[in-house]
Amino acid sequence: MNQFALVALVAMVVLLVVLVELAAAVLPVLIVVTLVPPEQRRDLAECLAAADSSRRLRVWPALRAAVRARRQGALADRAGQR
Repeated sequence: MNQFALVALVAMVVLLVVLVELAAAVLPVLIVVTLVPPEQRRDLAECLAAADSSRRLRVWPALRAAVRARRQGALADRAGQR
């Protein structure tokens, strides 16, 4: 019984790690697909790629950089309309 409990515990930890890794990989994609208009996705992808060149996306710094770039673009558009 004790050995079975140990195997079950290890399996649960492995499953938890796998689920967390999948969520970390899928969550940024879901955010982009659901919250970013289609015409702005390419610009956001370029901004995210420039903000984080590592293999694993760091969501918060990349999103802050994307918001900053979007605000600068909005300010430039307003200045161009005047």
